[in-house]
Amino acid sequence: MNGLVNLSMNEMPFLPPNHVVSAAREGLSKLNRYAGQEDLKKLRDLLACYTGVPESYIIPGPGSDCLLREIIYAYSGGRKLVMASPSFLPTVQKAKQFSTKLVSIRISPPKFQLNPDSLLDELTEPTLVIIDNPNNPSGSILIDLRTVKAVLRNKNALLVIDEAYFEFSEVTFANLVIDHPNLVITRTLDKAFGLAGARVGYLVAGEYFLNAFAQFSFFLPQSSTQAAIAALQSSAYMKENVQFIVTERKRVLKKMLNLGATVCPSRTNFLLVLTDIPDMALKLKDMGILISDVSGQFLSGSIRVSVGLREENDAFIDAYQKIIETRN
Repeated sequence: MNGLVNLSMNEMPFLPPNHVVSAAREGLSKLNRYAGQEDLKKLRDLLACYTGVPESYIIPGPGSDCLLREIIYAYSGGRKLVMASPSFLPTVQKAKQFSTKLVSIRISPPKFQLNPDSLLDELTEPTLVIIDNPNNPSGSILIDLRTVKAVLRNKNALLVIDEAYFEFSEVTFANLVIDHPNLVITRTLDKAFGLAGARVGYLVAGEYFLNAFAQFSFFLPQSSTQAAIAALQSSAYMKENVQFIVTERKRVLKKMLNLGATVCPSRTNFLLVLTDIPDMALKLKDMGILISDVSGQFLSGSIRVSVGLREENDAFIDAYQKIIETRN
C-alpha cells in the first residue's frame, strides 16, 4: 500500500454513508450557531430509542472521554477512585490528575479478568469505580451482571461503566440505570458509527448522576449534531460495518496466532499483541504501519492494533512477519 497505514486509533475504516456526510455539511451552513434545543431533543430521543432507556436518562456531550473527565472531576474529590489496570489511558491520566486516592486493580494476561472480590473489597468507604467494558487495551470483558449488581448494592459506591465498544461486544448494563441511581454508562458514536471526527458521546445516567449533570451545559457543534441524528435514524450501515470488523478481527487473530504471536481474544475493534521484541511499534512505523505502543503497560514490544480494511490488516501482518523473521 502507498503511504502510512494508520491502525493506531481504533477508528472505523469506512466513511459513514452519504446521507450522514450530507447532514454534517448541512450543519456547517449554521456554523455561527450552537445546536438548538429542538435538535438536541431529537438527538436524545433517538439515543433513547437506540439504548432502550427513556430520554430523561440520556445526556449527550462532546465525546465520551470528555464526559468521563467531567465525572472524575465532579466525583473523585473525597472519594477513593478504583480502576482496572491497565485501562483507557486518557481516563487514567485524568484520574491521576484529579483523584486524591487512586487504587488500581491489576488485570494480567492471558485472560485479563478482573477479580470481583478484589473490587468489592475496596468498597468500604465512599468510592468511585470506573470500569471500561470491554477493556482498552486488552479488549476483554471485565465485569458481569452479578458483579455490577453487587457494586450497586453498596451505597458507598458510584459505578461508571465505559461502553465505548458496546456495538462490538454486545454487552451492556444501560437498562439498570432506571433502578440504580448510582450507575452511569458512557458511550460514543466515534467507533461503530464512524463519527470520530464529529466527537459525539453520551451518558445513560442514573438519577444521582442526572441531578449533578443537570447543572452542566454541553454544547455540540451543528455539524456533529446533524451527523449524529442522521446516523441514528438509519443505523443499518453501522451494523454492517461492525460485522465486517468482527469478521476481519477473527481473520487477523487466526493469522497472527499462526505466526506464533500471543494475541488476546477481543470483544472490540482492536487486538492486543504481546511481544518481547523491543521497539516493535517503532519497527512497524519504519515499515509504514502506525499502531499503538502499549509496552509501558505490558512487555517491552507489546502493541494494540486496530482492525482496519482487509488490505490494511494484511499490510500489518506482512510487516509483523518480516520483523519476526529478521529477528530469527
